[in-house]
Amino acid sequence: MIRVLVADDHPVFRRGLVGVLTEEPEVEVVGEAGDGDAAMALAAELGPDVVLMDLHMEGTGGIAATRRLTAELPDIAVLVLTMLDDEESLHSALRAGARGYLVKGASGDRILQAVRAVAAGEAVFGADVAGLVLGRLISERRTVRPGPFPMLTDREEEILTLMSHGRTNIEIARRLVVSDKTVRNHITNIFAKLGVADRSQAIIRARDAGLG
Repeated sequence: MIRVLVADDHPVFRRGLVGVLTEEPEVEVVGEAGDGDAAMALAAELGPDVVLMDLHMEGTGGIAATRRLTAELPDIAVLVLTMLDDEESLHSALRAGARGYLVKGASGDRILQAVRAVAAGEAVFGADVAGLVLGRLISERRTVRPGPFPMLTDREEEILTLMSHGRTNIEIARRLVVSDKTVRNHITNIFAKLGVADRSQAIIRARDAGLG
């Protein structure tokens, strides 16, 4: 029996996903969470084999929750199931410790196959992002980005620099002519790549590296 915890902030989608999982005799859904904090608390209490994790939820998001879960409860496999199919989200999830990454829209059979695979210790990537994984591996072998934080993209380092100068998310968004949500997403990726828990730690790392 594979014990699964479902973490997603959309109740309708979450209930549908639970319905798909419970149709499989070898899968037991032991709990549901609507945000990252609840996911971490329930994972510690219930000890599931797999956590199906959405990335962007209210409060603590999926990246931060995945990072904490894999650090504190390494026997639990995190399988990301998200709307996001961009390279930065994928890379951040993998750096945080996720064992699999599927894009919402995957069939019920594919989700069940992925749950079985990550529970068995395998890594799983949906067809939507498999090419991104391969491309990233090839790129990292060929080039190393210069600067104090080679793991960051140019935009992420630009945002980190602005953060180190004390700029708020709204100020950064106005300066870069992007939405506040876009800035928040970039900052989530920055935290994951730097291995920090919050804004103040990221700013300290940036200033120590001479960005401030």
